[in-house]
Amino acid sequence: MTAALSGCALPGREAPCTLIGMDSAVGVLWAPADFGRAADAALVRVCAGKRCAQRASGRPDDPFASVSVRLSDDVGPVTVPVRLTVTSAADGRVLVADEVAARLTEQHPNGPSCSPTAWTASYRAHPERGLVPAAGTGLR
Repeated sequence: MTAALSGCALPGREAPCTLIGMDSAVGVLWAPADFGRAADAALVRVCAGKRCAQRASGRPDDPFASVSVRLSDDVGPVTVPVRLTVTSAADGRVLVADEVAARLTEQHPNGPSCSPTAWTASYRAHPERGLVPAAGTGLR
C-alpha cells in the first residue's frame, strides 16, 4: 500500500506517474527585508527573454517572496537572458540591476518518463550581488 501511495513501484515494475503540474519558467526569490524596512518598499521586475513579471517586494518580516516569468512549454534546453531590476517605491531609484544568461534545465515533476516536461532556472535577488543561482543560497 505504501508503494502505491508514494508513487514508488515494486522492483521490476514501472513506477506510476503522479499528477503534479509544472510550467516552464524562470523564478527569482528574495528576502523582502533586503530591499527596505517598510512593507512593499521596492518593486521587483524580472524579464526572461521578452517576457516580464513584477511584484512588490513584500513585508520585511516575511522570510521570502518570489516572482516567476512563465516561458513557452516547448522552450527546450536553451539559454535565455534574465534581467532583474529592483526599484525603490519611495523615490524610483534603482536599487539593483543585473542580467545573467540562464541555461534552462529539464524538470520532470512526475517522474522521468511522465509528463509534463518543464524547463526552468532559479535565482535569488541579492541586494549587493544581483542575480545569484538559488541553489545553496539559503535566505536568512
